Amino acid sequence: MILYHGSNYVVENPKLIPQNRFLDFGYGFYTTTNKAQAISFAEKVYKRKKVGSKQVSIYVVDEDKLFSECSVLKFDSPSEAWLDFVSDNRSGNYDGENFDVIYGPVANDDVYATFTLYQSGYLSKEQTLDALKIKKLYNQMVFATEKALSFLKYSGTVPEDEF
Repeated sequence: MILYHGSNYVVENPKLIPQNRFLDFGYGFYTTTNKAQAISFAEKVYKRKKVGSKQVSIYVVDEDKLFSECSVLKFDSPSEAWLDFVSDNRSGNYDGENFDVIYGPVANDDVYATFTLYQSGYLSKEQTLDALKIKKLYNQMVFATEKALSFLKYSGTVPEDEF
């Protein structure tokens, strides 16, 4: 499996770095199988931080080995369990089981407003999930432990002319 990580610098050796905000799948190193999504994220990070340059690091991972040797939480679609998990993480209230790897749909900027309405109580779970079904959701794979990170093999960067 090929994975991408968008940033404002090349990440040859991924690390678990304390975060200053609550993210969809909690603490970890975020990747995606979607190159366009990683490029978009690199552009946003670069604009926000105004240092470095737009970079997308590429990794190869043996998916079968990773999933057989690590504890994995996998969401195949935006389900009620996924909605609860993401909502709890984004609000800083997740206190469930910890996993080495979390994989599933990303609640990106396109669905942020829907999530905000849900977390504010304006939308029910059913309304939120119905609204998300019409959105194009990409995926993310989060490496939440050093054990999981050891499976990532850096293989280069996306060429600048692809941005």
